[in-house]
Amino acid sequence: MLRKCLFLILLTCFITFPVYAAPTTASLETSINLVWVMLGAILVFFMHAGFAMVEVGFTRAKNSLNILMKNLFTICIGSLLFYFVGYGLMFGTSSSSFIGTNSFMLNNVEDIGFFIFQAMFVATCATIISGAVAERIKLSVYLFIVIAMTAFIYPVVGHWVWQGNGWLTDLGFVDFAGSTVVHLTGATGALIAVLLLGPRLGKYSENKINVIQGHNIPIAALGVFILWLGWFGFNGGSSMDADPAIVPSVIGTTLLSTSASLVTSSFYSKLRFKRVDASLSLNGVLGGLVGITAGCAEISLTGSIIVGVIIILVEGIHFLDTKLQVDDPVGAITVHGICGIWGTLSVGLFSTSTGLFYGHGIAQLGVQAMGVIAVIIWTMTVMGVLLSIVSRITSLRVSKEEEIAGLDFTEHGSNAYEFKEAFFSTDEEPFSHGLRLAERLNNLPKSEEAS
Repeated sequence: MLRKCLFLILLTCFITFPVYAAPTTASLETSINLVWVMLGAILVFFMHAGFAMVEVGFTRAKNSLNILMKNLFTICIGSLLFYFVGYGLMFGTSSSSFIGTNSFMLNNVEDIGFFIFQAMFVATCATIISGAVAERIKLSVYLFIVIAMTAFIYPVVGHWVWQGNGWLTDLGFVDFAGSTVVHLTGATGALIAVLLLGPRLGKYSENKINVIQGHNIPIAALGVFILWLGWFGFNGGSSMDADPAIVPSVIGTTLLSTSASLVTSSFYSKLRFKRVDASLSLNGVLGGLVGITAGCAEISLTGSIIVGVIIILVEGIHFLDTKLQVDDPVGAITVHGICGIWGTLSVGLFSTSTGLFYGHGIAQLGVQAMGVIAVIIWTMTVMGVLLSIVSRITSLRVSKEEEIAGLDFTEHGSNAYEFKEAFFSTDEEPFSHGLRLAERLNNLPKSEEAS
């Protein structure tokens, strides 16, 4: 027995046990910050489900599958192109404070978490365009727009503001989470695309503006709730660390501004149109989110409520639709463009450190305005030139017959919903199902449409 014990003692002397170093304060802080940023990235990714549901709900049933596919393509193509090209142009070594020149394919980039978070943002910028051009754009043309936005247009804007050595950064331009970089850039690209595409069939006729009702407002409302949830990661994650001095304030301003915007939009629509309009109210939520995004870390809780209260969403949508006759099925241009401009300018007014209303003069407001103008000019010019070239090669929109039939069938060969049993006999050809169904739906008497 004694011999066995001695043998075991000697054996343990030759066995190497792993040594675990106690975590340091610095390593714990790094891990917590990484978890926070990755949670933010996941929430921003989930926002794409919200975008898809909002767009599907605000448009007609015959185009639902097409919109879902566009949103899927956007996140996938955007992530790949941002990896290959976009990240380098946005965060690479600056050339003349205008564009990045290295770090393509993440060469010599160690912070993969930062790339993942930013990749979610680039896809968000591109998907803004999807809703504005819905129901009449060719899928191939939309994919070209996604490529242009994610590989070049958006990364250049991001370099100006977020790389650290961009020319707008040097001027003192502030855009904490992207009212201009993400939302205004996407909305400006959407505006150019919509102007070149033209309105949907039947939207404007004989000096009359026709309402083309979305087919599923409840699913659009669910999409808004998902976007609101994801926005806490969108704004909060932009702190890039779990800083207790910043994150609660960012999430608080995001909540209060949005709440104020919903209440204001709802009551104003009641005064303006004698009804609490559901679609305007839902867009009021999104407008409040976009508006506070630039200054969520610079503006006080009270200031954020004022930012949300300002009436621009309802009148912006009404003005574009009725006065300029810009056919935007989901209101994306107003939500992300006009509200993005307001949110960016509000930093110059309500920032506690540089704002006019806090006694710091108009310098910050002037810089904010300069940034807005620069981004609009850049995006309109590049997108306009690229789409003009494409229009000389092929048409930007589908044919009249395809638009009437719905893009689900003509672009993808199937439908999101099954209508055949309700409308057709079994001896009809599959392609005629799509055309005849769409024609019947689009030509229903007004009384039947209302029901």
